[in-house]
Amino acid sequence: MSTRPSTTPGRRRVTAADVARSLGISRATVGFVLNNTQGQTISAATRERVLAEAERLGYRPNEAARALASGQSKLVLVVLPDWPLDHSMRRHLDETEHVLDDAGYAMVTMALHQGRRARPLWEVLAPDAVVSLGPLGAETLASMRSAGVQRVFPSEAVEPVGVLPYAQGPRLQVEHVWANGRRAVAFVGSADRRVAGLVAERRRLATQTLEGLSGSGFVADLDVDADSADAVAAELVAARVDAVVAYNDDVAALVAGALLRAGESIPEDVAIVGHDNSPLAALFHPALSSVQVDTGELGRYLALVALGLIEGSAPVPLPPTTEATLIRRASS
Repeated sequence: MSTRPSTTPGRRRVTAADVARSLGISRATVGFVLNNTQGQTISAATRERVLAEAERLGYRPNEAARALASGQSKLVLVVLPDWPLDHSMRRHLDETEHVLDDAGYAMVTMALHQGRRARPLWEVLAPDAVVSLGPLGAETLASMRSAGVQRVFPSEAVEPVGVLPYAQGPRLQVEHVWANGRRAVAFVGSADRRVAGLVAERRRLATQTLEGLSGSGFVADLDVDADSADAVAAELVAARVDAVVAYNDDVAALVAGALLRAGESIPEDVAIVGHDNSPLAALFHPALSSVQVDTGELGRYLALVALGLIEGSAPVPLPPTTEATLIRRASS
């Protein structure tokens, strides 16, 4: 009588040959059943015996061998720019992963850090598709092609997903403080060089909106980090700023904290509006007004692009139009 092979670490894994030997039937028959091969005349009774014995012995399919045989790894690699993994990015990736998981694919991420020395994951994992949130340079694309990855987005001929269409967010921030009678408005961005492009885009859109309302730009336009927050607050006070449009909620919290330490009242002296509606916005005191953007929609879009590449259909031509909503709280 057969006994169940040990699954103690270090012992070899149970194979289809073990299942065949235990039942006294051919390896081919067991393989047909375990791989659910179509077009084989295998009785229901034999199929049930094979599946029951495979479970009893602790058989697990060799995914690497299966991927080699099928030409599919069932993996999608998502390449991230060298950005902080903030709330909006995590939500975006959560949605990407959920859509891919529903379709039977696992998601793996890697960031293109400057000066990285580790082997890129597209060489290690042989993913079925690679999709990126930002443009991929010619050298990176060539590396992917040489590793045998053929399904890549963006390719040389396709525009990258890029950043979310944030036009509504900065517009809502500026219009909100303007409607509340604030006229000495400042923009404060992040000093983190990794997000310089995102900061520049939101700054441009906010400036465009303010110039349309007032005919002029911000009375102060600064970048901040934890070390410079108090100095930035001093400049805002000196400029008699009465409203701050912040790049995101982290920046809004830094500025708000520094202004409170400087003796300013929020929102009586200075109103502050953040962006992204992260959990921090509601937890901060006073609670921060912020802009909520459906970053999950871009995550779903990116997953559908990957699935389209794998299945041979054309990717969605344009990113979705995202909805932005201003969430008003105590800070404005």
